[in-house]
Amino acid sequence: MKNNKLFILIIVSLVIGVALGGIVHYQFQDSIETFSKNIKLLGTIFIRLVQMIIAPLVFSTLVVGIAKMGDMKMVGRVGGKAMAWFISASLISLLLGMVLVNFFAPGKGTSIRLDDTSAASELVENSKGFSLEEFVKHVIPKSLFEAFATNEILQIVIFSILFGVALAAFSKKEAKPIIKLLDTTAHVVLKMVSYIMWTAPLGVLGAVASAIAKHGFEVFTLYAKYLGAFVIGILVLWLILLAVGYLILGKRLFTLLERIKSPLLIAFSTTSSEAVFPKMVEELERFGCQPKIVSFTLPLGYSFNLDGSMMYMTFASIFIAQVYGIDMSIPEQLTMLLVLMLTSKGVAGVPRASLIVVVATCAMFGIPPEGIALILPIDHFCDMARSMTNVLGNALSTAAIDKWESKSEENEGAI
Repeated sequence: MKNNKLFILIIVSLVIGVALGGIVHYQFQDSIETFSKNIKLLGTIFIRLVQMIIAPLVFSTLVVGIAKMGDMKMVGRVGGKAMAWFISASLISLLLGMVLVNFFAPGKGTSIRLDDTSAASELVENSKGFSLEEFVKHVIPKSLFEAFATNEILQIVIFSILFGVALAAFSKKEAKPIIKLLDTTAHVVLKMVSYIMWTAPLGVLGAVASAIAKHGFEVFTLYAKYLGAFVIGILVLWLILLAVGYLILGKRLFTLLERIKSPLLIAFSTTSSEAVFPKMVEELERFGCQPKIVSFTLPLGYSFNLDGSMMYMTFASIFIAQVYGIDMSIPEQLTMLLVLMLTSKGVAGVPRASLIVVVATCAMFGIPPEGIALILPIDHFCDMARSMTNVLGNALSTAAIDKWESKSEENEGAI
């Protein structure tokens, strides 16, 4: 019931946000900049409240999960299944983006003009080309406290896995006080989640009203071809994910969707899949997933399993090439796909990560990186769809791995 109340409040906030943003954009044009900046603070407050608890939640749940598994074979098995899912899902998403952008060719004969590239200058400067050194630096933490301070989920995951494995090596009597302390910490943080989530409707209102006030509704007509092709891509990706989910979970898929409807809507409205991470932990456990599987698979998914973002990367990169009249051969596009597969893994948790990866990839393939300015006006709305898709992909992967693992345990018990 609580979940439904929150869901209804978010829907109402979404409608109010769209109406408020529209009124400001068309009736009070002098106030657009001030209004957008100030009302966006509501979204910022909500997202910062959530970010505040992500690091302690990932650390405490993951360490407890691994220490309770005890068996290192199980850690390896779950990790192997998770990575196999993530790599397969990423390749399918990237390939889908590539196929659709070639089929619809939204960049060919477009009416979109590139008069001002200044909006893209910051992104172009921030993006570093892919290098093994940068990737390693991003994955392996220099300091746990730095990783905590900057909310580097992947780095926290690496430290937590090592800490959990080391803790599991101790006897149960020696490890018990630390496990108990971290287990209690995790439950306290999840209690905080239940309070913070009630600020989500305000966050939704702020984020949506700010975006609509700034861009208005005309942006949808100008980018109709681009948005149409992208929306079809997202729908096809959802169909694939849900079909795979149904094959694995059967009718329980609908129970899962019912459980995660609020996180999906929050991610859609705030363009942040990270903002719903704590809520996802709570809902997946309520769905019946084992806490040790959720605490291990979900943080990994947030670093390696961003299906919506993946599809968008090939879609946006080839769209920019089309606008500039650059014809890329299929082998070139497949090479780009593999480069995106690698580069995207090193930017989890970076704001506007998808755009930074697109800029870096365009530069590598001789596509003018300032072309990113073409898609900036509509990116917020595309980000809504890709954030929601990332959340769906991570919920399905966690539920699927939990089911496979439960079957493995049953088989082992029967032997």
